[in-house]
Amino acid sequence: MSPADPATAFDTAERRMWAGRAEAYGSTFARLCAHPVPELLDTADVGAGTYVLDVGTGTGTAALAAQERGARVRAVDAEPAMAAAARGRGVAAEVAALPELPFADGEFDAVVGNFVLNHVGRPRTALAELRRVLRPGGRLALTLWSTGRQAGMELYGRALEAAGVIPPPGLPRLEAAEDFPRTAEGVAALLTEAGFTGAACAETRFEHRAGVEEWWTAAVSGLATIGLIVTAQDPGTVARIREEYGRIAAAEYTDGGELILEHGALLARATA
Repeated sequence: MSPADPATAFDTAERRMWAGRAEAYGSTFARLCAHPVPELLDTADVGAGTYVLDVGTGTGTAALAAQERGARVRAVDAEPAMAAAARGRGVAAEVAALPELPFADGEFDAVVGNFVLNHVGRPRTALAELRRVLRPGGRLALTLWSTGRQAGMELYGRALEAAGVIPPPGLPRLEAAEDFPRTAEGVAALLTEAGFTGAACAETRFEHRAGVEEWWTAAVSGLATIGLIVTAQDPGTVARIREEYGRIAAAEYTDGGELILEHGALLARATA
């Protein structure tokens, strides 16, 4: 990594994790991440005529929802396959990664980021860049996973434990100096530190329903940290994890054959 490269080791690991996985994401975790999108757009006051940037668009869910409200939308994602998937759905998406965006100072009325702050190695620098591209008085709205109960991740973790799997070393982790409390107070303080005004944050909770095989597919496809752990195992161990996953899911997480998974997200807002 050159001194001029803004990417950290965390960023590099994240980009490797998501490389080429847009299709798998779109059919699994994208549905989970879609739950808070209406609240996210409401928080940024996105409506007809709003010029909005969707940063970390993934397959374009928030950008499409903003367009349906009559907003003028640009979108970026660090992963080329994600940006291509969003373009295929009619979103003006391009490849760009925080903390460097290809837009002028003060260009946007609003910036939204649905679960993007979780995936950057320099969150304070990334927030400063989001403030740069917002006009004075422009609105920022972000979601990120809270430290509250995340039943889907809990299910994975219990399956790993029951199968006797120890997570491999070297999983992506923020440097201590870059980390921050994943609480409403911690996120609001982070936004204030980055130069925003009127920062506020609260938790929103939602119930996600998914097929047992759909949820397992996300893990075995290599998505997110659970995907890194599962795909690092030998075939026999993967089969053992799958067996334990199915047993625990059937006993405690399903209703009529469908997984019922409670999750929580922090929804933050601030003004440039």
